[in-house]
Amino acid sequence: MVLAGACSKEENVLVVDYKGDLVDKTKTGGWLGAGLILGTELAERMCVMGIAMNLVTYLVGDLHLSNSQSATVVTNFMGTLNLLALLGGFLADAKFGRFLTVAIFSMIAALGATLLTISTSVKSMQPPPCDDFRLMQHGCIPASGGQLAMLYASLYTIALGAGGIKSNCSGFGSDQFDPKDPKEEKAMIFFFNRFYFCISIGSLFAVTVLVYLQDNVGRGWGYGISAVAMALSVMVLVAGTPKYRYRVPEGSPLTVIWKVLYLAFKQRKVAYPNDPNELEGYFTANVAHTEKFRCLDKAAISVVGNRSSPEKQSEKRSSTVTEVEEVKMVVKLLPIWATCILFWTIYSQMTTFSVEQATYMDRRITGSFLFPSGSLSVFLFITILTFTSLNEKLLVPIAGRITHNPQGITSLQRIAVGLFFSMLAMAVSAIVEKKRRDASNNENNSISVFWLVPQFFLVGAGEAFAYVGQLEFFIREGPARMKSMSTGLFLATVSMGFFFSSLLVTLVDKVTKRTWITNNLNKGRLDYFYWMLAILGAVNFVVFLVLARRHEYKVEREIQEIELKDDKVEEAVKGMDV
Repeated sequence: MVLAGACSKEENVLVVDYKGDLVDKTKTGGWLGAGLILGTELAERMCVMGIAMNLVTYLVGDLHLSNSQSATVVTNFMGTLNLLALLGGFLADAKFGRFLTVAIFSMIAALGATLLTISTSVKSMQPPPCDDFRLMQHGCIPASGGQLAMLYASLYTIALGAGGIKSNCSGFGSDQFDPKDPKEEKAMIFFFNRFYFCISIGSLFAVTVLVYLQDNVGRGWGYGISAVAMALSVMVLVAGTPKYRYRVPEGSPLTVIWKVLYLAFKQRKVAYPNDPNELEGYFTANVAHTEKFRCLDKAAISVVGNRSSPEKQSEKRSSTVTEVEEVKMVVKLLPIWATCILFWTIYSQMTTFSVEQATYMDRRITGSFLFPSGSLSVFLFITILTFTSLNEKLLVPIAGRITHNPQGITSLQRIAVGLFFSMLAMAVSAIVEKKRRDASNNENNSISVFWLVPQFFLVGAGEAFAYVGQLEFFIREGPARMKSMSTGLFLATVSMGFFFSSLLVTLVDKVTKRTWITNNLNKGRLDYFYWMLAILGAVNFVVFLVLARRHEYKVEREIQEIELKDDKVEEAVKGMDV
């Protein structure tokens, strides 16, 4: 029997089985445990993508909302979903652990999908039907406040549940591998690629089968299947309880961050010690001290007060070097974090305006069969699956031989490729939209919907690199004991990207007096909006390259810091001898 250590020296985190005992590595974790966890993320992606990728057509066609309002509803829903991932990460790290958090939030997501099924199935929850709303734009009654309230309640219940799942599934899955075991460490390198490959399968099913059912059978059927899938995923997850490895939650990382920031500000006028080894917990630190962001070091300065009671002395207790350095790690990620936001703003166009564009184009394939507008995302996910497979089977081995890096290319290089593809996608989108609009207005002709495929292809290729690169970057470069929060930090970039899209649509609507984004796209200039995103993408790409060149990876930094700390300890010992 091979038992994992109760406490990892590298991460100082307790790892146990479901009974609280030392884990038996031959019976727990590995790909068996990780595979069961992936099932929950697959169901979550089926549910969310089945809704998000076709929701705009329901809002415009059935609820009679404007294009800009419908796009804002979708992007706000997706933005809130990913922002709530921070809450899920906080609860997992602070109290419940990743397993229990995923199980609880999966049940919440299933409840939300059930409410959405009811909302879209009951006729009283929708306004009276109206033909040609996109072209007529008058004479149609929009959804009432009560009807929208039911819709929003179901959407944001789903957002709450899915947010808790997304922030913990990848971290819980990577917990199933021991980074100190060379064989398991190698398996973990490919985990993030396989993680995304798996959930892309769920997305592919959602934008083909579920979207077709929504358009041709009924929205209730499409959303009902999502609700059932979420319920089944909870059962599968719970059934695998004996097969998992569990990291015991160590307390709220947000509390640590707040404490360090508060003490650093409060003690901002306190002088720095003559030597860093005078900082609280310097010699017992799990993370070596660094000179960057020295202002935060003041949180680790012990201030001797006049208060003598234990209670009052506890109020004066300073942070440790470990806590300060963990906060520094998070701060160091923020510049890269900010430059990742725009990728998801561009991605959000694939769930809103690109889908609405398709409704104005020729969608006939054979006979009377119409290609569903929401199913265009199938090309996005096929591209993701293709590039993810090529990354693991072709790109990583070839690049590894060139760079001598087992990952092939670094996480920041993956992000850079993703940003470049997204910038290119917006330029192509602008060109295609102008062609579509000109053909419709000047020639009274609808071009084929498959003219939109290149932009979905480019965004999909970009996501295959950017998603994996960002997820890997934030988890690997963030503090080890804040893994769920690191995942939440990554998902916050997704959230900010969707919210930024909502902000841009609102500002563009106001500045252009609704001449760019109109209810009838044939009378608007959506291509100008796409060109604006392409230009913003180019500027953001240059800023990212500058920041990426300056970034020092955690492993490289730790080697230097350990050597420096050893030198400091040796000097201190010599001083004591003298």
